[in-house]
Order: sequence, then structure tokens, then C-alpha cells
Amino acid sequence: MSTLTLTQAINAGLRRAMDDDPKVVLLGEDIGTLGGVFRVTDGLMKDFGSHRVIDTPLAESAIIGTAVGLAYKGFRPVCEIQFDGFIYPGFDQIVSQVAKLHMRTHGQVRMPLTIRVPFGGGIGSPEHHSESPEAYFVHTSGLRVVSASNPQDAYTLLRQAIASDDPVLFFEPKRRYHSKGDVDLDADLALAPAMGAARVVSSGTDVTLVTYGPLVATALDAARAAADDGISVEVIDLRSLSPIDYGPLEESVRRTGRLVITHEASETLGLGAEIAAAMTERCFNYLEAAPVRITGFDIPYPPSKLEKHHLPDLDRMLDGVDRALGRPNSLTGLEG
Repeated sequence: MSTLTLTQAINAGLRRAMDDDPKVVLLGEDIGTLGGVFRVTDGLMKDFGSHRVIDTPLAESAIIGTAVGLAYKGFRPVCEIQFDGFIYPGFDQIVSQVAKLHMRTHGQVRMPLTIRVPFGGGIGSPEHHSESPEAYFVHTSGLRVVSASNPQDAYTLLRQAIASDDPVLFFEPKRRYHSKGDVDLDADLALAPAMGAARVVSSGTDVTLVTYGPLVATALDAARAAADDGISVEVIDLRSLSPIDYGPLEESVRRTGRLVITHEASETLGLGAEIAAAMTERCFNYLEAAPVRITGFDIPYPPSKLEKHHLPDLDRMLDGVDRALGRPNSLTGLEG
């Protein structure tokens, strides 16, 4: 085991993939000489050369379009979108080409393309630098969408994404880039959890709390705080946002009877809405209360001085747990 930050784990995953397969190439803005604005690709151009770590113009549509051509020719391109809000110029390429080429060609063309997207808030940056656009891509058939919450998952999920013949959007929680954890750099992908598998990260019996990416650490803090009040919260890390692995969620909700979903993205038509609807359909007879969503507000991303009020935090998660249990609301004092 090695102790790595999430940034270092992603770098190690890219390095391992490039060592294992000469067809893996990286494309992105400032990823070569600079090593990326978050230094995720630091040292890779030096070790693999500028023909495999390619500094591109500031043109996301061109980055994705070039990667489509490379995938056509048998390469495994890995694109970096510098910030979440910069992905929109490449949106047409992703939803019109990347997601559809395999079906359009009746399976003759594969798109083994990975798109890395630093996402979410919590770093004091403005709009275009702190957004959560994952729902747009979850809604698009033909794409896999995953998000790692810890260094081991970042290393393993990224290697699985690059090895996949499907296009994968790999969302990286940028505010967790410096969080540390043990990473098995020799992990056998054949024995690792499947790329699409959800994971129970903390067991509980009273409430199921579902989240992903940057809020997994916050959810675990909320579970510990709830335990001090005698409430047992089970925390589930989705890991895969498309497809969603509903098995662990169903098993958990059938035991707890209560469901809380939290994410940074806006509430309306976010992943929380889909999960709440799906779990109501699947577990209606087991639910003791309506599912609760704790999300970012339906507003453009606020200025950095206000983001702490926008992002779900420990207090808002505990309030959601209280609402699911029908306890007095910890924020208003009213019944949940």
C-alpha cells in the first residue's frame, strides 16, 4: 500500500494505463509542460513524450473531436477538461458523436474514450469553475459516468475507465484532490469492484444516506455526528452514476425504511430526483417516509464568499436525516 492524495492516485492511474498500453494518449489544455492546473498530469510528458501527452489549444470541441478520431483509429484517448464549466463547448461532440457512434455503426465502431472532469465547488472559485454538470451526461444514453470519492477508487476506476471499450466521463471531486488514502498500486483490475458497483462505506440501521464524489466524506462526518445522537446512518457511495447500481440501495432501504440523497448539483432533475423516483417504485412498501433530497440550490453557482451556504454541509445532511425520521427539524424546530 502507498499513501497518496487523490491527485497522486489519478496521476498513478494514468501512468499505469500508459505503461500497460502504448495506445493510451492524453489530450488537454496545459496538461503537458505545466502538468495541468491541478498538477494531475505532472511529469507524464517528461516520461512519455509530447506525442502521448498533448497540449491542446483552448478548444474543448476540438479536444473531444480529435479524441473521437483517435478512438476510430484504435487509440484510447483520455481527455482532460480543465474545469467542469468548460465542458459545454464540447457538449455537442459528446452527446451527438461520442455517445452515439457505437449504435450508429451497428457495433462496428467502439469509442474507448475517457473524459476527465474536475467538478464541484468548495475551492473558492466562481461559476464555470465550480459546477456539477453530471446530470446532463447521465441523461445521455451511450455514456458511462463515474465519480471517485477517495484515492483508491480514483486509481482503480480510472484504470477501468481507460480499459473500457465504452466512453466514460470520469468526474473528479476537485475539493478532495488533497485528501489522502491508502492505494494498492498493484491491484488486479479483475479482482477489483466492478466499475458500475455502488459501495456501502458505513453500515447503519435507521436511515440510508446516498451520495457520491465530493460529498462522501461529508456524509461520513454526518453519520458519525448522528451516531452521537443515537441515530444509525448507512452511507452508500454510488461510484457509478450511469448506470446506477440499485442493488445495494434497495437492500439498504428495505432495512432502514428511510432514504436521504445528497449532491452538490441543483435539485431540479438532478440525480437525487431520479434515485428518489426509482427507489419509490422499487421499495414503496418498505418506505416509512418520503425520500429526502439535500442538494445545491436551483441557482447559478454563487460567488465564492457565498458558496458555503449553497453547498450541502454536515448540518443540512443532519437536517435531512431528521426530516426522514420525522424528528423536529434541527434548522427550524418544526416537525420533519
